[in-house]
Amino acid sequence: MNKRQTSLETTILIIELLKRIPKSWWITALELKQQLAEIGLDRDIHTIQRHMKSLVESSHFPIDMDDRSKPYGYRWSQQAVGFTVNSLSIQESLILQMAHKTLKNLLPSSLMDSMSGFFEEANRNISHTQDPTKEVQWLSKVVVAPETQPLLPPELHPEVFNQVSCALYNNCWLELTYRNAGGDVKEKSIMPLGLAQQGPRLYLVCRFKGYEDDRILALHRMISARSTSLSFERPVDFDLKAYSDEARFTFGEGVKSGCLSG
Repeated sequence: MNKRQTSLETTILIIELLKRIPKSWWITALELKQQLAEIGLDRDIHTIQRHMKSLVESSHFPIDMDDRSKPYGYRWSQQAVGFTVNSLSIQESLILQMAHKTLKNLLPSSLMDSMSGFFEEANRNISHTQDPTKEVQWLSKVVVAPETQPLLPPELHPEVFNQVSCALYNNCWLELTYRNAGGDVKEKSIMPLGLAQQGPRLYLVCRFKGYEDDRILALHRMISARSTSLSFERPVDFDLKAYSDEARFTFGEGVKSGCLSG
């Protein structure tokens, strides 16, 4: 590989790193490595850490590093505007803002995080528009009306959702601590198969290790979750749409057959 090609690949890597640095939360070198691997830039953790150290020390990019404990976290400084390659139009900003509201609980955290720069720019474009354009007014002209009395969404632990979505996306076993409707706390190793949103609640369809029947677990009852590196073959006999069409998700807060209750 010649010097010019190596320099180009390094530049591309740094651009992709800058695009993935959030402004509102910390991101670790390992999380950046995982996001880059998803787009075909597979680099070792030491390379990512070395580049992040250089970016933090550089006077060109206002990036903060949280080095109070390992793993270190990175984010844009509060006064920074972030980093994007292209500027979004007001129409693109509108579409992104509406998409974010719809998809934020249905896409893997890694994918949503990789789009954080675009979502933040979209919000800035709309909130800082000088005149109330027709595009901005559109946000106040449309609403998704619930069929029943809306319920307050239960509190979800962000890291739990992050680990669940990561395991689901990568077809990896998930180590879970869960409190069922009866208050009993269980620790299980599960195979995540699908994510469903019913009103304000999120449910995970899964199979327990050693079993072949499908279970439904509420994410707000999960105390902790950890995506392992052990992958599994997704069952060929499982179809989430067919599962939903059988009205498997027509339940409330009561205990239902197939849920983690015992």
